[in-house]
Amino acid sequence: MSSDSLFADRAAVLATMHRKEQVMAPILETELGVRILLPENFDSDRFGTFTRDIKRPGDQQQTARIKAESAMELTGHSLAVANEGSFGPHPLMPYISCNRELAILVDRENDLEIVGQALSTATNYSHQQVTTVAEARSFADKIGFPQHGLVAMADPDARSQTEIFKGIDTEDRLIEVVNSMLAKFDRVHLETDMRAMYNPTRMQVIAQATQDLVKVAKQCCPQCQRPGFAVIRRRQGLPCSWCGLPTELTLADIYQCQKCNFSREVLFPDDRETADPGRCFYCNP
Repeated sequence: MSSDSLFADRAAVLATMHRKEQVMAPILETELGVRILLPENFDSDRFGTFTRDIKRPGDQQQTARIKAESAMELTGHSLAVANEGSFGPHPLMPYISCNRELAILVDRENDLEIVGQALSTATNYSHQQVTTVAEARSFADKIGFPQHGLVAMADPDARSQTEIFKGIDTEDRLIEVVNSMLAKFDRVHLETDMRAMYNPTRMQVIAQATQDLVKVAKQCCPQCQRPGFAVIRRRQGLPCSWCGLPTELTLADIYQCQKCNFSREVLFPDDRETADPGRCFYCNP
């Protein structure tokens, strides 16, 4: 069994309304041989919005799975792909913002779920309170406007208000919205529009997650040959190059098959057998 035999020439519905097919479809069709279809009248916003007016139904992976399952229900197909992104502090460098993207493939016919992901500090994720059009323009320049869109609202707690202006991607529209809101409120909350079609930087990270999905799909279990032989856990303990004591860096990746539960430990997945002493709690307390 291989990814080629499972997915070739099958229709795969891509659960999106935000033009993610622009970067995901070429990768999936070339690498897995599927035919990407878009579901008609698919509203992915009902599964959560970055502007917080609609809450996610679960965590990032659960939400991506729900999107894929909903697309299959809508179209009647047995194979679907979905993406879900999140933004916030980097897990190791909390003073830096990062973008984590998941790409999930759900195959009902073969009872298979495959997940790819990408974590990137290449993001313009940001927000600012402004009181003048000049401040709004300055913030817009910093985030790559107008190639990257903006959202305007009166209060960052979007659930408490009715006015949210999304997809602002021209200077005239920005000035119009900011002036209109400043006539009603003391200040305007601006933030980057993180929806894929308004954020080309995020679109690149979605492509990276899709490439990782393809990579995992092509990794077959050594025992039963089922696709999706993936890392389920990373084991810390890479030894310090000076003293040999374990550090918090990864020593091994643990792979496991979804079907037969066969597992394998792969040492030194980051292509290094020792850690820099600067990462050692003994040598660099």
